[in-house]
Amino acid sequence: MANVGAQSTQRATQARGATVVGILAAISLSHLLNDTMQSLIPSIYPILKSSLNLNFSQIGLIALTLQLTASLLQPVVGIYTDRRPMPYSLVGGMAFSLVGLLLLSVASTLAAILFAAGLIGIGSAVFHPESSRVARMASGGRHGLAQSVFQVGGNLGSSLGPLLAAFIVVPHGQPSLAWCALLAVAAIVLLVRVGRWSAEHRPRTAKTAATTRWEPRPGLSRRRVIVALAVLVVLIFSKYFYLASLNSYYTFYLISRFGVSVRSAQIHLFVFLGAVAAGTILGGPVGDRIGPKYVIWGSILGVFPFTFALPYANLFWTGILTVVIGLILASAFSAILVYAQELVPGRVGTIGGLFFGFAFGMAGLGAAALGRLADLTSIEYVYRVCAYLPLIGMLTAFLPDLDHQATAHVPAGPGR
Repeated sequence: MANVGAQSTQRATQARGATVVGILAAISLSHLLNDTMQSLIPSIYPILKSSLNLNFSQIGLIALTLQLTASLLQPVVGIYTDRRPMPYSLVGGMAFSLVGLLLLSVASTLAAILFAAGLIGIGSAVFHPESSRVARMASGGRHGLAQSVFQVGGNLGSSLGPLLAAFIVVPHGQPSLAWCALLAVAAIVLLVRVGRWSAEHRPRTAKTAATTRWEPRPGLSRRRVIVALAVLVVLIFSKYFYLASLNSYYTFYLISRFGVSVRSAQIHLFVFLGAVAAGTILGGPVGDRIGPKYVIWGSILGVFPFTFALPYANLFWTGILTVVIGLILASAFSAILVYAQELVPGRVGTIGGLFFGFAFGMAGLGAAALGRLADLTSIEYVYRVCAYLPLIGMLTAFLPDLDHQATAHVPAGPGR
């Protein structure tokens, strides 16, 4: 009987593992499809600018609409679905993206484009918090692995958007975006299965002390933690304002400064976004090994020599420098998020929602502000100004050493 029981347990574990792998793969692939569609919008800015005679301020307004709808709604969606589980909300969110992309394929006015971008932003806002929760549910206790698998899909998707733009949208025009809407259809098919699994496996939510006061990390005062969180917010501002200059205007910079074709500029953007994806993946493991504070030092302040050199480089070195900038700067976010969560133990969801939302918001505001600056000056001037943003990384000196705090106040025990 004991052997039979052990075999039954082993079979159940294996079956559960197979389901977990399938759900993680589905949610990661859905993340890839979602972020591919979202990254299509910045990729077609040159087409929209030319066909609708838009200026850089209006391009920035499109980016602001996309990012603000995603950033403002994302924490709200997360809080709501925490209290009222909605397993099929992922399908609904992807339907918003589908309608937005179809509308974008026929939009002929700035107002229509803004409305389409807003719909895609809403879809993204619904998708990210709930899909991240599903990844955690399907992790089998390996939360880090599950989140890494989930993030890899999004990172790859962000880099694929420019390729689709270069080889489908640029040759065939804005109406070809309707074909890209098939990505949303594929994601909906996957997410129906994910929603069914989530409904069957979602644990019953018990009432918790969600409204209790948060407690700072042992050994740190509440004021010290608030100051550290404020520093992290400013660092997020530095990182995402600079990334906005490349995500939204890199293609314009290459076309204006070096006279490259739109397709060539899109390929350069794809290479940069691929470097951002690689940097995002590397930041977490490096932070686990040497500590997130050192990664923050290196990724924010350490990128300054390269951002400073970028406005003066030729085309070849511009490509090299942007790859280095993407690798280094992208590693910051995971380190900042882990550091913030360690500052306020037990508030992982709250910290994650706030920092993800703030990051999206800064990307949108940065795109709008830099577009206005480009109109008033030039696109080249934007990169000369943004070159100094990484110097804000010197504020990292005000962050406490969490490893020191932890070892100084936690009693030694077995395995320590």
